Amino acid sequence: MQKIIAALALSGAAAYVAPVAPKATTALNSKAELEALAMSNTDALGQSMGFWDPLGLADGDFWGLGNEATIGYLRHAEIKHGRVAMAAFLGFIAGCTPLVSGEHKFLPYRGYVAGCTPQEQWANIPMIGKLQILTAVGMLESYGEILAPHYTKGGLPGYYPPIKGKRPELIFNLYDPFNFFEGDSAEKKARGRLTEVNNGRLAMLGIFSIISEATVPGSVPALKDMIPPYDGNVMIPFSGDFSIFS
Repeated sequence: MQKIIAALALSGAAAYVAPVAPKATTALNSKAELEALAMSNTDALGQSMGFWDPLGLADGDFWGLGNEATIGYLRHAEIKHGRVAMAAFLGFIAGCTPLVSGEHKFLPYRGYVAGCTPQEQWANIPMIGKLQILTAVGMLESYGEILAPHYTKGGLPGYYPPIKGKRPELIFNLYDPFNFFEGDSAEKKARGRLTEVNNGRLAMLGIFSIISEATVPGSVPALKDMIPPYDGNVMIPFSGDFSIFS
């Protein structure tokens, strides 16, 4: 298990290296601004690829929203997926540690079994527990859509509004709950947004490399014999609880 943790930590190190600060940018409202953001990325990958859109999505018009709104939607979706991937990558590493996967005096959920992989732990959680997790995520997702302006209408993609005090149970903001970044300059915030995009992209590759190696051992040579195999299907989160096809 220690070998797995060390390998994951080293393989993910590159995903959390910040690039050189680019010029501060505003919300992305056009393809030209999207291209400018890509060209301002000064890390090795950004410099070698620049603006890369093989599917032509930056010229699209989803659901009749218009091109600029579509770009805002796609930018927001990428940032959100990157955040989930970063949480998943770090969560997998944490889930492999004895602190999380070992014995507990107070069981984290009914039916807990020590020594399982993160995928097995999810499968072991009772369905009601999984539904509670998804409900909490859904609530945060809905709060994140209460924006003025919305990211499809000129708002900043990736922005999550303050939620503290919106309901009695919301005593902290989801983003920056302790106001660590409140005094950051506009240029520093712009650099942070670009860094987040880079980290999110690498984290998406990282977590899918882990999933691929666990599903098909040997499919990711760099992780060969380091990730325990898993014969379940992580793409069907309730496979052990019910199936609409059975």
